[in-house]
Amino acid sequence: MGRKLAHFLAIAFTAAAMVPGGAHLFAMAAKMGMAQEPYFTVQQIYRGWALFGIAIFGAIFANAAVAWLVRDQRLPFKAALAATLILAATLAVFFAWTYPANQATQNWTVAPPNWADLRTQWEYSHAANAVMTFAALCCAVLAQLTARD
Repeated sequence: MGRKLAHFLAIAFTAAAMVPGGAHLFAMAAKMGMAQEPYFTVQQIYRGWALFGIAIFGAIFANAAVAWLVRDQRLPFKAALAATLILAATLAVFFAWTYPANQATQNWTVAPPNWADLRTQWEYSHAANAVMTFAALCCAVLAQLTARD
């Protein structure tokens, strides 16, 4: 894979991975004040969003490929490696906080007594991932801008 193509894929996949996190982040303020019934109704709009997992894995692999291809260039290598590690960390956040909330609520179809705590956990984990993914995108762009041909 050529360097230019690898950079393009790293940036494109990372930007695509930011879409769901950004959507969650910007909807969070409105959703946090909702009562249980409307919140659970709104949550159903996210069915099928698991396909964004393709983008996150594509972003991790493409940024790792960039890191490998520019390993002889200090700043681009560090930026691409940082993007890779940050994106991998978003998976850790997802599986530590988001996924358990999804499981406890059966994907927001069953309201356990602690549903409000689970909502907070779910919303803030998505907000954290949005910020982290944006940082990864900045690193991917920095890697591209500073790499020599």
